[in-house]
Amino acid sequence: MSTSTPPEDHPDHGGTPSVSDEQWAELVRQAEAGGAGAPKEPSARARMVTARLRAKDEEAARAQGAGRRFGRKRPAEPWTPDGWRTGPAWQEMNGRGRKRRRLAGTLGFVAVLALLVIAMRPSLLTDHLPGGGDSSDYASSTVESAPSAASAEGLPTVDEPFLGSPALSWADGAEGIEIPEAKAVGGMSKAEVEQALKKTRKLLVAANLDPATLRGEKPQEALDLLDPLQEGELARLERSIADPSEKRDPLMMFSRFDPHETRVVGDVVKTSGWMTFEAGRGGSVEVHADYTFVYPLVRAGGGDEVARTIVRRKLTTALYDPERFIATRGKLSVVSAEQYVGNTSCESEDGFLHPSFPSDSSDPSPTGPEVDPYDREEWQPDGACGTVTRT
Repeated sequence: MSTSTPPEDHPDHGGTPSVSDEQWAELVRQAEAGGAGAPKEPSARARMVTARLRAKDEEAARAQGAGRRFGRKRPAEPWTPDGWRTGPAWQEMNGRGRKRRRLAGTLGFVAVLALLVIAMRPSLLTDHLPGGGDSSDYASSTVESAPSAASAEGLPTVDEPFLGSPALSWADGAEGIEIPEAKAVGGMSKAEVEQALKKTRKLLVAANLDPATLRGEKPQEALDLLDPLQEGELARLERSIADPSEKRDPLMMFSRFDPHETRVVGDVVKTSGWMTFEAGRGGSVEVHADYTFVYPLVRAGGGDEVARTIVRRKLTTALYDPERFIATRGKLSVVSAEQYVGNTSCESEDGFLHPSFPSDSSDPSPTGPEVDPYDREEWQPDGACGTVTRT
């Protein structure tokens, strides 16, 4: 008796059937519905195909659910404000409190007299001011054999540019930007959190203390720390530097002075503030920084008259896991930025800070309340261009 081997496409053979699982499933559904062309396949075959398809569907559903849970392919939160500012008033941006405020530098006659009065006893002010007791690049070679008149009156000089200021006891430059001890949060390891803290510190230094940045040059080191995949951020910052305007202001991120007008005197900028971190969305860490920088300045054309400009910044950055977000490994994204500036023109839109000097005539533009730019207890209230009580 002769025997025959079933063809490779027969269900009893180990090969691949000529009718696909999807086709068999459709035929089974038609048969169950009473349609024509019901398969002659044994019911076990139909059950096998149906179970196999159901397993595939469940596996696909699980994969899709995992993608949602872990944020795969989610974009890092873009910082895309609809405007950098609206004149001298603070600007709310993107619902995250991205604000800026400028405070005119003119103290007025009464404030200048007060400064002279307290010159002999600066502790009358510094002992009662927030940060007054905290201990939390350009050269001058002027040497005098006797104290200058300004020094005798308690006004800042090129040799003592922080005289009469609570910043006198603050830390010098980057020494004042200390990072907290890192720990794992938000699905990020301790090492990744420490990386976010160190890079945020580098960003603050490059944006607010680097001599090239202060001279108004392109802050390339700071830009290199930012994620090019954050939607629109780098392009906007680059354009704000190249072509500043009312809505594109590099001062939102960088401290810059017009080298034809002023220069930082000495090699010290005073710094005070703090840094913290917390878990962001799953697979990210957010770093919060709040620092005040005090810049002593002289006119670019010479002279020994010293002015001070005070910039307080609140900056939140994020480091995202590129396995869960559209992000570049090791690069920072800007979540929010706020600032206010004491002693700068409220009118300028050229991307530079413009301080007033004691001998300058009074600026009639300020209309807002008086503000102490050294106050670190509270963030200054909203309002129009205000007047600093001291510099």
